Amino acid sequence: MSASRFFGWAIKAYLVVFFLYLFLPLIIMVAATFNDSRFPTVTPWNGTTLKWFSALWADHGMWVSLGNSLMAAAGVLCVAVPIGVASALFLTTVEGRGKSFVYTLILSPLLTPGVIIGISTLIFWRQWGISGGIGLTIIAQSAFIAAYVMLMVTARLQRFDRTLERAALDLGASQWQMFRRILLPYLRPAILSAAVLAFLQSLENYNTTLFVAGYDTTLTIYIASKVRTGLTPAVNALALLMIAFTVVLAVIYEIKRRRDAAARLAR
Repeated sequence: MSASRFFGWAIKAYLVVFFLYLFLPLIIMVAATFNDSRFPTVTPWNGTTLKWFSALWADHGMWVSLGNSLMAAAGVLCVAVPIGVASALFLTTVEGRGKSFVYTLILSPLLTPGVIIGISTLIFWRQWGISGGIGLTIIAQSAFIAAYVMLMVTARLQRFDRTLERAALDLGASQWQMFRRILLPYLRPAILSAAVLAFLQSLENYNTTLFVAGYDTTLTIYIASKVRTGLTPAVNALALLMIAFTVVLAVIYEIKRRRDAAARLAR
């Protein structure tokens, strides 16, 4: 066997192992949703059932916690995305010592354990009479999620041609018009990607949220409590619905993207 052929087979084997590593846990989780067992497992297989979807529908606490998680994630989008975009614009337009200081300051929450962020946020805001809840969860999560947004938008800005800004200003456009008609359309893909990442980071966060959520239990905290008291495949059913919803959205987006690309080529 030649070296090139061996290398090709090695790449194929690696890809198979890689995708099995990614998708095998999801396949097992989906299969456990239909197993007639009170534990989320596929062995032993006690028969096929759909009762866990009914159990999920009847689990009021899980739906409340999911609603809290979605509200917190929406709030994080409204706070972290504007802060991250503004920070990226500042870092790419300003020179001097203050630039490196602000860059380090914004990135520091990424290097801080989530437990520390949660405890420090709770202690600080309690001095101002603000206790745990959805609002404090949004503040605590935005402290580090804004850094992700800033990094993604900064990466996009580094490829931006600054002469377009100067040309627009020389032609009489205001700073707002230049931002809205030139810079914002260029940044839109990065901002949308950062918004999706921020939403998912908020939805799955546990360490920070545990200390600031108070009585507004989020989905991750609720599932963690169910692990201690007795987890059922109803959680698998919820995960299956979320995966299906995500896949549908991805398919719709891809169809829309291809139609827009075809329409641009037809012009």
